[in-house]
Amino acid sequence: MTALTNRYDFILFFDVENGNPNGDPDAGNLPRMDPETSQGLVTDVCLKRKLRNYVAAAKGDDAGHAIYMQDGAVLNRQHALAYEAEELKPNTAKKRQADKKEDAARITDWMCRNFWDIRTFGAVMTTEVNAGQVRGPVQLTFARSAEPIMPLEVSITRSSVTNEKDAEKERTMGRKHVVPYGLYSAHGFINANLAGRTGFSEDDLTLLWAGFRDMFEHDRSAARGMMAARRLIAFRHDSALGNAQAHKLFERVTIHRAHKGETAPVGDDRPHNWPVARAFTDYAIRLDDADLPDGVSIFEPF
Repeated sequence: MTALTNRYDFILFFDVENGNPNGDPDAGNLPRMDPETSQGLVTDVCLKRKLRNYVAAAKGDDAGHAIYMQDGAVLNRQHALAYEAEELKPNTAKKRQADKKEDAARITDWMCRNFWDIRTFGAVMTTEVNAGQVRGPVQLTFARSAEPIMPLEVSITRSSVTNEKDAEKERTMGRKHVVPYGLYSAHGFINANLAGRTGFSEDDLTLLWAGFRDMFEHDRSAARGMMAARRLIAFRHDSALGNAQAHKLFERVTIHRAHKGETAPVGDDRPHNWPVARAFTDYAIRLDDADLPDGVSIFEPF
């Protein structure tokens, strides 16, 4: 397939209601937060995991859409598949690829062709069975909530016990941490030059947009509550290098609080007298699409 030839910069908006979008294992699984601003955080790794799971469910049986970083995967086995397909042997003693550069390139190219997440996000595959290193064209930032979050700690009980000897004991107690409501945004970038190296195509891009739209639909759990992708605003450049700086395009997108027909920028004094946001309708996402730079257009997949 023909590799992507246009640069994209985009913003993804999603929200959570009564759930934990990304627990921090170093903090008792509390929702991740910026300690200075109390804004909620969701890591890029968390979002990529959901995208990988979506692609595995939607296209996992199709050629070229295997997932490299999957639960329980042994990476050396994944690399060995490329050597077997190309009828080569890895140099495990020196942890390097085939001695000839062209053979090493064949191994890395095979990994890109067959694993969707490698040609999308890239991968470091320099293990004992060395398959090279790939820098992916699609990169994501941490997502950050529009306003500070206030996680709740909820006590829960377990009505059953594990062992017969504990049958008469009191039932155990536990804790769950939830965010009552939070609207998050993450920024993303698609580098057309890197897409040319990995083979990331227009079809891959279409699948990526579908993944952003539906990844939460296939990731339901009691811990994550109601999560939904709300809007994705993409700036498409006519060229591979781009026609404007990403930060200037992102400044055209602003988040406002909404209440009884009024709106005010997040951080304005007026929302302090309004009820705490508890739904997506308590926000308004504004997009300034006037006088766009030459060669830049706006695309909203959903």
